Amino acid sequence: MTSDRWDGLTARLAAGEPLGAGDIAALAAATDILTLGMLADAVRRRKHGADTTYVRVADLDLTSAGSAPVIPGAAREVRVRADAATLEAHLPALHGVVRAAGTTPVSACSLADLEAHARATGTPLLSILRGIRGTGVTSIAEAPLDVLDDAEAALEAVREAGLGLARLTVHRQADSASRVALITRAAELQHALGWLPGFAPLPRTWSAASPTTGYEDVRQIALARLLADNIPSIQVDWSLYGPKLAQVALTVGADDLDAVSALDDESEGRRRAPLEEVRRNIQAAALVPVERDGAFRRMG
Repeated sequence: MTSDRWDGLTARLAAGEPLGAGDIAALAAATDILTLGMLADAVRRRKHGADTTYVRVADLDLTSAGSAPVIPGAAREVRVRADAATLEAHLPALHGVVRAAGTTPVSACSLADLEAHARATGTPLLSILRGIRGTGVTSIAEAPLDVLDDAEAALEAVREAGLGLARLTVHRQADSASRVALITRAAELQHALGWLPGFAPLPRTWSAASPTTGYEDVRQIALARLLADNIPSIQVDWSLYGPKLAQVALTVGADDLDAVSALDDESEGRRRAPLEEVRRNIQAAALVPVERDGAFRRMG
């Protein structure tokens, strides 16, 4: 890419102007990770300044949660895993989790699993989602963009049921072109829907024989911030990717760390406790840590 094209891109991004098809193609083809990272960081700072949010999450398996689940007091979101096929029978247990959580937001289920169950049983997805909302759950835990058959319709049903979304995700590892296509699709969904709070563009599963490289992951974060500028937050899953990649990601466009442990384990010393470690990593990137809850409300 010529220096004039970079200069033009930089000016448009700094002004918050929409990118044209040529700009998008140029960014998607770019391999200079340093320049991509600088451009993405400029967009991130335009939107969020130095503030970097994080959320402490308590993960629960609905089938083993019991009638009185124990939820760590530090949790700012309770995230419930549940099998869509048996969900209806476990709705009372899900309501029990909500009661135990008190004012802490509760998210539950994968939208892709719910969509597949609705299709297999002939049950309207909206009815399933309304049943979940009736327990007091506030959000669907994840919507894997690359697994959903009809992401826009499924997400519209989430909104119609009165639910939010904890995170738009990518489930599978993919090649470079497919990765860019997923980012573009995320931006299109936000343009159509207008309420998606965050996008986690790194895959949640990968092949042990051919894992993604750090270069690919960092480039994906930068491109997500540049090409999906209409989505407020670009997220990295702390529990999956750890402090090293998370810290680099924060300098190339990411602004939110998801899935920080809600367990205040100081057995290895205070500096290795989850809260201290995540705050220290954010500060080491010359950013400001801000805790949020599962509804994206800042805690202070």
